[in-house]
Amino acid sequence: MLDDYAPPEHTCAPFLRWAGSKRRILPVLRSYWNDSHKRYLEPFAGSACLFFSIHPPRAILGDLNPELIATYLEVKYRVESVIGELSRLHQSKTQYLALRSLSPYRMDASARAARFIYLNRFCFNGLYRTNLDGKFNVPYSGERCGGMPPAERLRECSRKIRNARLMNADFECVLEHAEKGDFVYMDPPFAVRARRIFREYDPGTFTHEDTTRLRSWMEKLADARISFVVSYAESEEADVLRKGFAYQTVSVRRNIAGFAANRKLHNELLISNI
Repeated sequence: MLDDYAPPEHTCAPFLRWAGSKRRILPVLRSYWNDSHKRYLEPFAGSACLFFSIHPPRAILGDLNPELIATYLEVKYRVESVIGELSRLHQSKTQYLALRSLSPYRMDASARAARFIYLNRFCFNGLYRTNLDGKFNVPYSGERCGGMPPAERLRECSRKIRNARLMNADFECVLEHAEKGDFVYMDPPFAVRARRIFREYDPGTFTHEDTTRLRSWMEKLADARISFVVSYAESEEADVLRKGFAYQTVSVRRNIAGFAANRKLHNELLISNI
């Protein structure tokens, strides 16, 4: 069982929180990467904790969330402007609700990125959820989240993503760029039947049809001899994904409910052709 994880000193911690983050199983995930891999691909980037934990010479990070990718682009190219915008914000429910009510599309790019980082830091459990109008609607979490990411961490992450291509796209569009010699890590939002704990992420982000598409791409990557790892909750869907591939089971404490007293052990499968 993997619980709290202290990364090696030379790694870079992500600057975002993310529901379902794989921070606690990084020791296992890191073992799949080696220096023979020429490039790193992650089509469900989220907080990209594995990417920030290793040192890929080149990378492609993709995600369907336009606010996430816009934020990464600003941190990549204009990190000092983002840091300046964050320095003007203070932690409070009033500030949180005021920022949440703003339309990001009417904001300067750096202010938009700062808004996303601030809401991510102080929202409930690192969730990203929107209503039918596309407006972010996750409630304020209070004082349990700690402070803002330090400026030096943002600078370090900016240096890390300098050699990464960023794509706001469906996972298939990212995987179409995969080549022999690449390492592909796929951590899709779970589409587990009868498990409310995972549906709380956002039931519309990844469907059972998407799971079928993912399985098809796993077979394509294997046929092309492109290395990949998929992480997925132990479930009927995971049974479909793992068929014919090597896998290992890891147990990790999840804090989906947002309170330490509600942490529970859950099994996840790491499915691979390596």
